[in-house]
Amino acid sequence: MTYMKTLILATRNPGKVREFQTLLGPLGYEVVTAQQAGYDEEPEETGTTFHENALIKARAVFEGTDRQYAVLSDDSGLAVDALSGAPGVYSARYAGPGCSDDDNNKKLARELSGRTDLSARTARYQIALCLIEPEGDPVFFEAACEGVIGFEERGSGGFGYDVLFIPVGVDGRPLDGRTFAEMSAAEKHPLSHRGKAVAGLMQFLRSRAV
Repeated sequence: MTYMKTLILATRNPGKVREFQTLLGPLGYEVVTAQQAGYDEEPEETGTTFHENALIKARAVFEGTDRQYAVLSDDSGLAVDALSGAPGVYSARYAGPGCSDDDNNKKLARELSGRTDLSARTARYQIALCLIEPEGDPVFFEAACEGVIGFEERGSGGFGYDVLFIPVGVDGRPLDGRTFAEMSAAEKHPLSHRGKAVAGLMQFLRSRAV
């Protein structure tokens, strides 16, 4: 692997790999998983914030690949106001160990079944990216995307809670009523928490390439 053009993504989630490759590909970067780079362990996410967990994962993979390559970790999740911020850092395992995206979405729908007004189903996607390079301190890029949780699953794109998440504008109203899973990647990325955070990352990488 060529360090200058390779980023190891500290995840096993193929959806995240696809999204990051789409976003970083235009800059000439190849995104590979930690497994492809020879690290096959699963760091324990003991942090209480996305920031803390992103750093834990990045450091584990960085050390596990002998500090040879740049490592990018991503910790993200959904915070629902009516559920006091849950599922939060537990978004990926909301329905329990070994659960699927479908399990998580079904649980979220059940938890919000008594909220029949869309205005009472406000939520936000949040993300923290952590970049560790062989030289330098960890760098963070954080962002959020406001939205509401729909009443039914719609769409076949994206991953996670995208089938339920409807992004809203600055006025708090749904942009056009579609979930993230109903949008194309080109439509979703400028709005999403991940797209916003990666925009900051891309700006940083461009400045390093000068």
